[in-house]
Amino acid sequence: MEVNRDEAERCIDIAAAALSSEQPEKARRFLEKAQRLFPTEKARVLLEVISKNGFSPRKEAHLNGDSGPRQRTTQSQDTGRPEGKTSDTSKSYTADQVDAVRRIKQCKDFYEILGVTKDASEDELKRCYRKLALKFHPDKNHAPGATDAFKAIGNAYGVLSNDNKRRQYDECGEERRHPSRHGPDHGNFDADISPEDLFNMFFGGGFPASSQHTNGRMRHQRPQRRERQRDGGLALFVQVMPILILVIVSALSQIMVNSPAYSLSFRPSVGYTQKRLTENLKVPYYVGEQFPKDVSSGNLKRLEQTVEDDYISNLRNNCWKEKQQKEGMLYRARYFGDTDLYQRAQRARTPSCAKLSEITASYQG
Repeated sequence: MEVNRDEAERCIDIAAAALSSEQPEKARRFLEKAQRLFPTEKARVLLEVISKNGFSPRKEAHLNGDSGPRQRTTQSQDTGRPEGKTSDTSKSYTADQVDAVRRIKQCKDFYEILGVTKDASEDELKRCYRKLALKFHPDKNHAPGATDAFKAIGNAYGVLSNDNKRRQYDECGEERRHPSRHGPDHGNFDADISPEDLFNMFFGGGFPASSQHTNGRMRHQRPQRRERQRDGGLALFVQVMPILILVIVSALSQIMVNSPAYSLSFRPSVGYTQKRLTENLKVPYYVGEQFPKDVSSGNLKRLEQTVEDDYISNLRNNCWKEKQQKEGMLYRARYFGDTDLYQRAQRARTPSCAKLSEITASYQG
């Protein structure tokens, strides 16, 4: 399972890019593949958002603090402005928010926007982005220019978190243009995902995307999407080709490789019906009917060691997933102020972690 984690994260990145290009079906396929390779809380949340909203995460109504469910106001296509919606300038904001927006606009590069050094690690970039994205999200910060600042923060993280784009950005040096301005001459320093979708990836759709700035971006992207659709056939074939090769190689591997001598689960369809226990940890495993005749006493000890190693590896993976799920519930509970969700997260059990601790203690004893 551990070797599949990088591939699963790559699938999640592809799905996020597909969502930003309004290709929800493609996003769903890659998220499901990511879950099969290495289940994560991030992929599960994105799948839930897609399934609940007809494959369009921007149509979801989210919870915001204690105010309960809030629905988005529909956008008038003729006027380009929500019907009956007050402008952002009429909403209250503080002097500190105005100063913060001004600071972002005065930044000279992406590193300064995120407040990190040029040798900042990926974890440091994520930590700074989380803090700034919550502070400048248009639904939380109504100061003039907050939307542009939010986009600049998302674009800064989108570029610096991509190794290739970050290297190109650093090589440009003083020739790179001001990062907080937006226009068609942005070159290669645009992130592969929109600021709204990036925010939803980090926070599971914590805020509804503001219809005013989202629809404006959508209108700007429609001509680009039409251009991409013309070349979609060849691009789709190129994208599917690695998957087809992987499926063919996997099928050939299954045919050429002999079946394992055991299974950790009861599988009568392939002959694993005889239950046994390892001598050391008493781990249950299943073998075929001819097992006692095929395996000598010396090989049996090595086989049971392999069984226990696989069992412990599965426990580690399941423990990691249980912790991820519990931490995700606690994070959402604190962020939205949901007391009931917080209590349920506190009561959530992690049986795989408990069993792993028990085995570790027995080894130390």
